[in-house]
Amino acid sequence: MDQKQKKTGSFLRLLSYLSHYKAILIISLLFTVIVTVIQVFTPVILGQILNHLQVAFRDHIAVDHQFILRIVLLLIVMYLILAVADIVKERTLVYLSQRLVKDLRSEVSAKIKKVPLTYFDNQSTGDLISRMTNDIDKMGNNIQISVSQMFGSLVLVIGILLMMVNISWILSLAFLLTVPLSFFATRFITNRSRHFFQEKSRGLGEMVGFVEENFTGTDLIKAFSYEEQSDEDFSNINNNLYEVSWRASFMAGILLPMMTFIGNLAYVTIAIIGSLLVISGSILIGDVLAFLQYSQNIRRPIEVIAEMANQLQETLASAERVFHFLDAPEEIENDENQIVAPIQKIEFSHVDFAYEKDKPVIKNLNLKVKRNETVAIVGHTGAGKSTIINLLMRFYDVSSGQIMMNDIDIRTTPRENLRSFFGMVLQDTWLIQGTIYDNIRYGNLGASKEAVIEAAKQAYAHHFITSLPDGYETQINEEGNNLSQGQRQLITIARAFVSDPDILILDEATSSVDTRTERMIQSAMTNLMDGRTNFVIAHRLSTIVDADVILVMDKGRIVEQGGHHELLKQNGVYADLYRSQFLE
Repeated sequence: MDQKQKKTGSFLRLLSYLSHYKAILIISLLFTVIVTVIQVFTPVILGQILNHLQVAFRDHIAVDHQFILRIVLLLIVMYLILAVADIVKERTLVYLSQRLVKDLRSEVSAKIKKVPLTYFDNQSTGDLISRMTNDIDKMGNNIQISVSQMFGSLVLVIGILLMMVNISWILSLAFLLTVPLSFFATRFITNRSRHFFQEKSRGLGEMVGFVEENFTGTDLIKAFSYEEQSDEDFSNINNNLYEVSWRASFMAGILLPMMTFIGNLAYVTIAIIGSLLVISGSILIGDVLAFLQYSQNIRRPIEVIAEMANQLQETLASAERVFHFLDAPEEIENDENQIVAPIQKIEFSHVDFAYEKDKPVIKNLNLKVKRNETVAIVGHTGAGKSTIINLLMRFYDVSSGQIMMNDIDIRTTPRENLRSFFGMVLQDTWLIQGTIYDNIRYGNLGASKEAVIEAAKQAYAHHFITSLPDGYETQINEEGNNLSQGQRQLITIARAFVSDPDILILDEATSSVDTRTERMIQSAMTNLMDGRTNFVIAHRLSTIVDADVILVMDKGRIVEQGGHHELLKQNGVYADLYRSQFLE
């Protein structure tokens, strides 16, 4: 699909969104017409006063003051109606644009939950944020301006042209000779500005991504003395954004002076020809003045249409980026089966998986796990340990083979049904912006306050929480850095307690705490893991010596499998890993 077809498609799709607000749109357009009609008729009504005065002085008759008073009162009423109609028009357009922004953001937010993780693997977080904020805001603001001004300007241009022809076809012809100049100037400039507005949107997305990345990684940038390189990267992005922004603004900016020049040319032409017609007696001076006023009044709507043409390019560039995300492939849901508790067994059968085609991560994995068993997964970095969990949770689907729970292929069940059986404590703590109480309760939104406190006690988090000035109502900031790493990890462990899952996944859950706290957590974990099926990913082998089954992974395959003592006797990979840690 070429660029022109994309633009047309985005424009039509944008119109389809606006059709959701037909009533508001019709009201707005109706009042726009009222405003325009008044603007069209006021000059000719005002011209009647001048015509009456000219005829009175020319024919030496008395001036009809009553007639002039009626015209003045009529103009006052029309200007009052104009003000009210203008206010209603603007209010409805603000409502329309903000509803569009709200609904688009809701749609993007809902889409995020449906897009597979593979999509985000290849996308910049900052760019996605920019699409949800900058691009949608730009669409809303531009539509608010465009619908009002472009439609109103079109109606105004048509109305004024009709009135001009009605006054004098000779003057109208003189004016219309300058219209092709306006058309070609507008087309020439908008064709060249489109590319720069697209590049500007992309540059903003890149800038947001860079800023987001650098703000979250400020400590690492300072630790590795990366400030100079970071400044250089920022300068490159900023300079590129500056280049495309000023080019886009420049191309949009030269349109107005160009249109002003053409308008002034038309004004001078009409003044000269009009003067000759008045001298010859072909037209009254009031009509010439009305025509001159129309020629001035029509300049602004023509300029607005030209400006809106540029703004439309910017709007379509933003719409194209938003629609591109909304059209991203979604996770395929299958509700053919429902898994029912309790989970009696889990089976991996000939499972293959690759994040990228032809680069397998898991190869022919076979594994059977019974209810209440604890399975520990160990191996070198990149061996495929976390990938097994990703597949089990259906963050990714297997490339081939099957994962069965209670003899049901997990791909035939809704993800929500599958994930309702899991609780997770990960190496990377993830906390929401809110109170400590909210973060623990996140594991089970139906949990009572007593259950939350009990979970915190079981996770050995209650003591440090109650020692904080606001206790459980302590606010956790956006990055959670007003708590230590160990405290954040204890909160995520408490969250797992309160969720009371059938299957528990622990991915290096104690890696960020000190040895004493680790022993406390291990004791609590023993209680938490009791009566559940557990998957434990561990680098510290001392934490998984009591596991029922230890899987030793290497290059996506299970190379050893058995209990701790059994694997030590085999004197293989596991024994080497264990001895190396023991020596350390």
